[in-house]
Order: sequence, then C-alpha cells, then structure tokens
Amino acid sequence: MKHVESVKRILVLFLGFIGLCVQTAVYACFWFKTYYPIVSANRISVDGYNLGSGLKLYFRGHLLILAIYFILLLFFSNTYGGLKIGYLKPMDVFFSQIFALFMANFISYFQIALLRNWLVPVLPMLEIFGIQLVLSFAWAYATNAIYRMIFPPRNLLLVNGKFAADDIIRKFNTRKDKYRIIKQMNISEGIENVYKECLGDYDGVIIWDVPSEYRNGLVKYCYGRNIRIYVMPKITDVLLKGSTQLHLFDTPVLLLREYAIKVEQRAIKRAFDILLSLILIILSSPIMLITAIIIKAYDGGPVLYKQVRCTINRREFKIMKFRSMSVDAEKDGVARLASKNDSRITPIGKFIRSCRIDELPQLFNILVGDMTFIGPRPERPEIIEQYLEDMPEFAFRMKVKAGLAGYAQVYGKYNTTPYDKLKLDLTYIENYSIWLDVKLMLLTVKILFTPDSTEGVDENQTTAQK
Repeated sequence: MKHVESVKRILVLFLGFIGLCVQTAVYACFWFKTYYPIVSANRISVDGYNLGSGLKLYFRGHLLILAIYFILLLFFSNTYGGLKIGYLKPMDVFFSQIFALFMANFISYFQIALLRNWLVPVLPMLEIFGIQLVLSFAWAYATNAIYRMIFPPRNLLLVNGKFAADDIIRKFNTRKDKYRIIKQMNISEGIENVYKECLGDYDGVIIWDVPSEYRNGLVKYCYGRNIRIYVMPKITDVLLKGSTQLHLFDTPVLLLREYAIKVEQRAIKRAFDILLSLILIILSSPIMLITAIIIKAYDGGPVLYKQVRCTINRREFKIMKFRSMSVDAEKDGVARLASKNDSRITPIGKFIRSCRIDELPQLFNILVGDMTFIGPRPERPEIIEQYLEDMPEFAFRMKVKAGLAGYAQVYGKYNTTPYDKLKLDLTYIENYSIWLDVKLMLLTVKILFTPDSTEGVDENQTTAQK
C-alpha cells in the first residue's frame, strides 16, 4: 500500500511539473519574441522627458524572469487547487487553472511594465492566456485519464453508528470516480464482526458517527494494520486539531485557548479590514449606484435590506444588503432560507445574488467594525436560538467577529448542513493565521464564479439565514 501511494504521489508531482513547464514555455515564447524586444529597445521620449535606454538581460537574467513566472504559477496553482490531479474532477482542476493563470499573467504583465518603466501592449498577454487555457483544458483531462487508468476508484467499507448514513453515502457517491462504497456495516452488528470485516478486500474504511467508545478502538485497530481510515470528525475533534502542543513535562499536553486569535493578529486583521474596505468601496461605488437605481426603478421598494444579525459574543448589529426579494418576502415574520427557484426572489435579485453584488453594502459593515472580511457568516438571533436547541456548540463560532466570507463558504456550499458549516467555521477559528485569511480571500474570488455555492436549499431544510 505504501509503495502504491508513493507511486501515486510521484505521478501527480510529475504531471503537475510537466503542466507548469508547458505553461511557462508558452510565456517564454512571448517573452523572447514580443516583450523582451520592447523592454530592451531604446525608450521613446514622453512629454519631452527621455526615459533612457532599454534593459539588457543575459542568460541568467532571462532565467530569473522565467523562474519568477514559474514560481508565481506554482503558488497560485497550489492555492487554487490547479494541481490536484485525481483529487478534483478534471473540470474543477481546469477551473482552478483559469484563476491561477490569470493571477500569474496579471502580475507578470506589471512586472514587465516595471522593467520597461512604462506600460507594454496587453494583447500579447491575452494571447498567452488564451493559448494556456486551451493547453490547460487538454492537460486537465489528459492527466485525469492517465490517473484513472493507473489508479481505479478505492473500494471502501462504511461503518456507521445509530444515525442513518444516507447523507454521507450521497456525498461519496458524487465522487464515484474516486471512491466506491461496496459494503455498509452498523456498529450494532458487533465490534468484533466489524474488526473482521475491516480485514477484507477494501482500500479503506469510512467511520461515520460511531460512538467514541467504539470509534477509538476501531481507529487504533485499522491504524495498526495499515488500513486507510476516513473519519468524519466531531466538534471535539475539530477543536483538538487546532490545539497547541506543549512540552512542559515528559508527556504531550494539548492546549486549547479560550480565544484562538491573538491580540496582535486581531490588530493586523482590523487594519487590513479598514484599508481594504475603503479601497473596495471606492472602486465598487459605480456598481452600487447603478444597482440601487435599478432596484428602485423595478418596484419602487427600498434599495437596501437591513436585518439584525449577530457578530462576536452574540452582539447584534444591522447587516446591509441590496434587496433581492420582493418587499413582502417575510410578511408572516417567519425566518426562512431562500430555496431553489424561490418565487420571492425578483429577476434583478437573481442576477445580483448570482454575482454577489447584493453583498457589496456589507463593506460599510466591515468599515465600522461590525464585521470582518473573513470569518463565520453572521446569523439572525432567532435562527441562532433554533440552532442552539439542537447544537449548543453553535455558540463556539461566535468567539470571533462575523465575516463577509469564511471557511464554510469556501469549502462548503450555501445548502451545506448547519452542523457541517459549524465544523468548518471552527476549523478556521482554531487554525487561524494571517496567511489563512489571505488564502481564503484568494479562494473566495474563485467561489464567486462557482454556481452551486449560491444554490438554495431543498424545501425540507427549514432553518438558516436568508
């Protein structure tokens, strides 16, 4: 098993390296053919000022330019998941590559402009991007075909507890290209029988909602026999995963702090919120003005939708959004999550929700300090009360300030269950770092163009935010 996994890892790294080299080669062709002649040419005087002679590069200089591009592409591909061959579906890999290539080319364009000390033609960079997209599409599907041909889906055994396993089976069935559940056992069949079954011809064992008195033994049993384990974590598992390991004595100690984000991290986070919100308010002001006019002209109702939400320590504030539903959407006073094909959403509302334009007024919430850019999404007080009845742990997510986007929005969906969203938010809180915020911001740009992240819930899911 270890040999197979090593071969798989080497193959993924090799295919990823080939892809990056091909994309860098495309950039290199345009660098030598188009951009370097511009950078190295004598500069033309502008407004009577001589901009000086061109930049001359030798072999090492060209190598540095291409190395910088390769590193940028590697960084953004790794951040967006563009190198996760076999892990993501080929279309998801290609979708991630689009963002990675765009970011690398965007930065490289201004790098070239700095080398020339003046703007350079944009069209060649667009040509680079176009060629790379075609190659990336072919690469994503070719590498996926190679991976699937060598490594078929894993055959898995599912072991579950007292709750039905329909939901987790449905999730795994969405990735039949990677996983195949061929047998299901309930812990009530006897732990010894489960142990024996784990030794069968399986590539791994899924442990779903098994009581801790059985789960701990099952994990040790499988681990000791080199059996791959897929464990669906509980709240305590998520909290412990983010703990700090201390070495005070001759035994490991795990420290769980009462407040995960340190004071210096909060100060940096707040300064970043103020600066970025001001910049985005200025840049998006024309879009907000046009949106406000269209909403007002459509039905004459209010432009903004204000609603009481809760932030850190359950402090209440009024969140602002562009109104996307009809004026009487909640005339009965009942809080309901927007469902699929919800008739309350106006035609304009459908568009601004799909493009996330309805969220833009929340930049003002961030500026005044009610919210932050990255953090758990703010919930309504009455919905929090509903959640707390079933999940007292829901209060844990309010240890930090509410955010415009968060871990649950990046790695979950709009219709992800509240319990799963809670685990994702706690993962963010307990593993916080400034870099994690930056990474989630980059990934949020990708999520904006992912249709199922805005998908409404099924009609039978009754509690969540509007």
